[in-house]
Amino acid sequence: METGAVSTSRERTRARIVEVAARLLREQGAAAVTVRAVAQEAGLQAPTIYRFFEDKDALLDAVAEHVLATYVADKVRTASLADPVEDLRAGWRTQIEFGLANGALFTLMSDLTRTRPSPAAEAGYEVLRARVHRIAAAGRLRVPEDRAIALLRAAGTGAVLTILSTPPEDRDPTLADDMLTAVLGVLLNDAPAVPPDNATALAVAFRAVVPTLPTLTPAERSLLGEWLTR
Repeated sequence: METGAVSTSRERTRARIVEVAARLLREQGAAAVTVRAVAQEAGLQAPTIYRFFEDKDALLDAVAEHVLATYVADKVRTASLADPVEDLRAGWRTQIEFGLANGALFTLMSDLTRTRPSPAAEAGYEVLRARVHRIAAAGRLRVPEDRAIALLRAAGTGAVLTILSTPPEDRDPTLADDMLTAVLGVLLNDAPAVPPDNATALAVAFRAVVPTLPTLTPAERSLLGEWLTR
């Protein structure tokens, strides 16, 4: 019983530390999230922070995990739209809005020198992957799924960072939408169905449904997917 109480107390203390650090990050930026500042705001001694996090980077990772996990959970709970392309557009708008509303966190997570994997970020990637897969299965994708995902991630990150680097009064509210329109022009077929003479689109669409074919063995599915990728 006592062990459970201690565990609960530790969880509450850790949660308070993360929440305080998240607020400092949101209001003052990453530089403000120091062990001393977080401890003072949380009403704790600085050594207490180190009982939960080995250093500032570990604390920032926990903050990112906390904020992103909530965001990703909201995305997963959002019902998919019938049209996979419109579903992707809706996801794009949510991503842009999140990035602009959490500029310090978004910039931190976009820092390529931070190599620690984030389960929440990976979950967000899986949401994007599923959306792109739906488009491929519908015959709308003219490039391989991996390339489409890479282009969308690069465009989304670039759009948010560009907007954040611009003074608020000079920001172009249409930039992110125009960026998506440009990328979709590269990714999508014009028609809502696979054109019969577009071999690449047919291959991409077929590859998207290969894993669901019940008459093939796992080895056959793998081989067929490899052929279609070529």
